[in-house]
Parts: sequence; C-alpha cells; structure tokens
Amino acid sequence: MGFAAAAGGRAAITHCCCDYPKVTDLERRRKTWDRARKSFREEWGEEFGAWPRSGDAWPGHHIFDLAHGGEPTAPANVLPVPRDVHDVFNTEYPACYAPGGRWRSVGPDHPYVD
Repeated sequence: MGFAAAAGGRAAITHCCCDYPKVTDLERRRKTWDRARKSFREEWGEEFGAWPRSGDAWPGHHIFDLAHGGEPTAPANVLPVPRDVHDVFNTEYPACYAPGGRWRSVGPDHPYVD
C-alpha cells in the first residue's frame, strides 16, 4: 500500500482538474490524437504489451482531458480502458468542472491510503 502516491493518488488529490479553463484549440488537440492513435498504441505496446482489445481496440482515455489542456500524446496521460468504462468517464468528467458539482467537494473520511 506504500505505492499509491507513485500511482497518482496524491497527484489526483492535489492537482484537481476543476481548476483548468477550457482550451481554444480543442479541434487541433483531437486531430493530433486521431492522427497519432495507431502509432501511440504501438509504442505503448512495446513497453506494456499489446494494447487491450475486446473485439475493437479499447479507447485511450486522456486523464488530463483534451478540452482542458491535456496533451494528446503524452505517454503518462493516456490510459486504455474498456469502451463502457470510457463512456462512464466521459459522462462523469463534465461534473468535475461544474460549479457546485459533487466532484468538487471533500470525499469520505478515508478516501485514499498513501
């Protein structure tokens, strides 16, 4: 249990997505990701093994989302997730930026152990 901070636990707590404004170049960022997706997955696969698939390749979820300044092809910013999980992420992400949203409030008494 001593590795949670290295895995991003503390970063997720101290660098909340809620503070980032929307970017003006979202279309450029999406096009950059679209053009790089195949080669990104191949490079990722060289280090971690083949990009996961369930029929089709899993989507790549941008942890620091593109609409708020996330880098489209930063290796530490893209995580492969099953399509249904990616859909949940995309549904919940806007709540992080919404005024008074539940993701902007303090969580349970013991949310993480790091």
